[in-house]
Amino acid sequence: MSQQQPTARSPRRTPSRAHRPRALAAAGALVALPLVTACGGGDDGKGADGGKAAPSVTAAPAAGVVAPAKVEVIAALTGCKAKIRIDADELRQGLCHTKKADYLITTFPEERFKETWLEEARVYGGKYLVGTRWVVSVKPALLESFRAKLGGTIRELRGIGPKPGGR
Repeated sequence: MSQQQPTARSPRRTPSRAHRPRALAAAGALVALPLVTACGGGDDGKGADGGKAAPSVTAAPAAGVVAPAKVEVIAALTGCKAKIRIDADELRQGLCHTKKADYLITTFPEERFKETWLEEARVYGGKYLVGTRWVVSVKPALLESFRAKLGGTIRELRGIGPKPGGR
């Protein structure tokens, strides 16, 4: 009886023939994605629901810059030194205390975390200054002055329950 030597396997996995078409299709999609997005149609200024879309530019009108998604930098642009309250994988949040107001600056490593945060904040309602991967929670009366410094858009989130003054 002869013993067969076990075949040595390469540490590198090779895709089976059944998975090759999927891998090629995924690679093709990744190559084509920049081309498709770069050649998109013009913006007609309307949102998905046919209404007027909010401007997507986050450049500060006065400063001409885009506020980066870093608590300390945004705080410096607003004239304060933030005290970090939360430092997690999904978000960082700093508290600013000034003579005019106390406010929160929240930054996110990815846009999807910001959108999830805003969806959860919708329960409480209120107005927020929202930029690319950041949100500032400040008194509504100060939103425009902050927008002039940071850019972004002012978003009003509807809370749950009846409207104040209504039954």
